[in-house]
Amino acid sequence: MSEMKAMRDAVGEALLDIAQKNPKVVVLDADVCTSTKTCYVRDKLPSQFLEIGIAEANMIGISAGLAAVGFIPFPVTFAVFASSRVADQVRMCAAHARLNVKIVGSYGGIPTGKAGATHSSVEDIAIMRAIPNMQIVIPADGVEVKKVIEAAAEIPGPFYISTVRCEVPTIFPVDHKFILGKGVVLQDGRDITVIGTGMMTARAKEAGEALKKKGISARVVHMPTIKPIDRELIKKCAEETKGIITIENHSVIGGLGGAVAEVACEASPCRIKRLGIPDTFVDSGEDEDMFAKFGMTADAIADAAERLLVS
Repeated sequence: MSEMKAMRDAVGEALLDIAQKNPKVVVLDADVCTSTKTCYVRDKLPSQFLEIGIAEANMIGISAGLAAVGFIPFPVTFAVFASSRVADQVRMCAAHARLNVKIVGSYGGIPTGKAGATHSSVEDIAIMRAIPNMQIVIPADGVEVKKVIEAAAEIPGPFYISTVRCEVPTIFPVDHKFILGKGVVLQDGRDITVIGTGMMTARAKEAGEALKKKGISARVVHMPTIKPIDRELIKKCAEETKGIITIENHSVIGGLGGAVAEVACEASPCRIKRLGIPDTFVDSGEDEDMFAKFGMTADAIADAAERLLVS
């Protein structure tokens, strides 16, 4: 892991890059462009930027209309508004018709600038997972953000891309290849598997290194695609290690942990511990205080892995 980069900057840069290359790409904003950094597109390519205002449902409807006539719309707003507020429009206008609407949910989970429960989206992945035809990706760092947005512009159908506001460590080299539906083994191991997604993958990697120092061989997996999820890799981990820990910046209900448990219980039952935000709304406070409260630090992940091995 190397330099830190704010994921919202990576989103703005990636959208500007693909919009410059493809005039069919259109970025839509719900009056939060300086927060999500889609202002990069507004300032350089105003003809490919649409300011909709605080009307997120309308933004999805307009995006569906643009997609129906050949454009590639990227509606971007806070994750809490890009999921629960617009669920009906996403379901009926975008997903049911399999339209090329690429939703970017910014400010996911805990790191929302102390905005508290109203703006901390703990359920966006669960909502989107339940909608047929939806493809869901949670990139780990700025490099993967760029790769995911490039892929979303090329792959047909609706996407939901979940990102965070804060700086995250750079995990991948610039030539990293993102493949929809495939996980990435960052560290091999035989004792236990730690599966992370999004910004939590960096913490999973730290936990894996800490476990290694204690003589525990941990397999660390990054799972960028939540739907369609890498069933083969999950089955392999369940069969080859003694248990699975999942860690996500989302509720433990309906996100990565739920998806992994569903696959494992059908393909190869094993012991699983889901780490993330419990069945509660988050408080307003410092990000690291909230992560510590909910057992989402690297040390807490390593401790959970040790406990699972001896249980």
